[in-house]
Amino acid sequence: MGASNSKLDKVILELPDDERYFGLENFGNTCYANSVLQTLYFCRPFRDRVLRYAAENPPGYGNENLLTCLADLFLQTSSQKKKTGFLSPRRLINRIKSENALFSNFMHQDAHEFLNYLLNDVSEILAREQKAAASAPTTPKSILTFGRGKDGRSPSLQELAAASTASEAASAQAQEPRTWLQEIFQGRLVNQTRCLCCETVTSREEDMFDLSLEIEPNCSVTSCLKKFSATEVLDGADKFFCDQCNSLQEAQKFMRMRHLPQVLCLHLKRFKYNEQLGRLSKLSHRVVFPFELKVVNTTPDCPDADTSYDLFGVVVHMGAQPNHGHYVALVKSCGQWVCFDDDQVIAVTEAQVQSTFGQPYDGGLVGSSNGVGVDHGYILLYQRNSPASEAPLPMDELP
Repeated sequence: MGASNSKLDKVILELPDDERYFGLENFGNTCYANSVLQTLYFCRPFRDRVLRYAAENPPGYGNENLLTCLADLFLQTSSQKKKTGFLSPRRLINRIKSENALFSNFMHQDAHEFLNYLLNDVSEILAREQKAAASAPTTPKSILTFGRGKDGRSPSLQELAAASTASEAASAQAQEPRTWLQEIFQGRLVNQTRCLCCETVTSREEDMFDLSLEIEPNCSVTSCLKKFSATEVLDGADKFFCDQCNSLQEAQKFMRMRHLPQVLCLHLKRFKYNEQLGRLSKLSHRVVFPFELKVVNTTPDCPDADTSYDLFGVVVHMGAQPNHGHYVALVKSCGQWVCFDDDQVIAVTEAQVQSTFGQPYDGGLVGSSNGVGVDHGYILLYQRNSPASEAPLPMDELP
């Protein structure tokens, strides 16, 4: 997959001057991290917020954490004078290895596990910082306004108490606001169960950063999403305990999306435990993913039900087994698809992106004996179509 350097140079020259295309050094099987980092860098809403964080937290300001290391890498990339080249993410990789034992070795790791860890850790960092800022000692504005009344008198004890109560109520209402990372990646699912005896519907909501989709031979992402939300009948040994009936009853269970995120991350479950082999194996099923996606499995009250998404990033797993092989990133930048293969940057076509759907055949596991291709889309990143007012800021307008 790729093109000559001369073709890349020609393509890069035609792209905006403020964009940068830099590969990342591999420190021994860290391609799983490099591929995820590249797709996140070309996620413009995320990049813009990380660069803003870098401006607000310059090197030496506060304690180092995963987010400060990530912000430093993004800032290094965006501030390069050249348009192409490669950088060393050593500081970030070392930080990850020191924080998480799963990534502290030189073994091949799962890119999806890394993405989950990174997003959750950054979310926790932002939540802690947000909470610390909110708990900083300040004089309630509501009390300050009572400094002098219109008649020039000081407030009474009753007025001060009322102001304090109003301030506490406002604080409780504003408790734990969403972080900017949650605003970008977090969606909300609702799990509904309908008792077939009394028709009572029980709902349970949960937040998510991505959707993990079961795959089948010769399927599509759209069909996988429909299957994800398909109605399941709970009967026999799986009956549902209905609080209204106060007994076990047959029921219907289904999942819907109540809130769609700005950036939708889909994980295709290509790695499955094989009982015969006693280990994980890779599913080589052909899974067609569209360049424009409409999510159909939403609740009736979903405010984003008519939203469509554009594909901008694909993490590709290359290899026959989950614990071996290689990861690369395919990203769409300014209308052009680019492949980031560690420190190599290669211009590619839409047809080459489509080649990672997998080859049509009768299913099964990837293996060299059946002649099936081993390059498959594994993580898909879609960005919601937004009005011009919500478009990302140009690089020169970022703080």
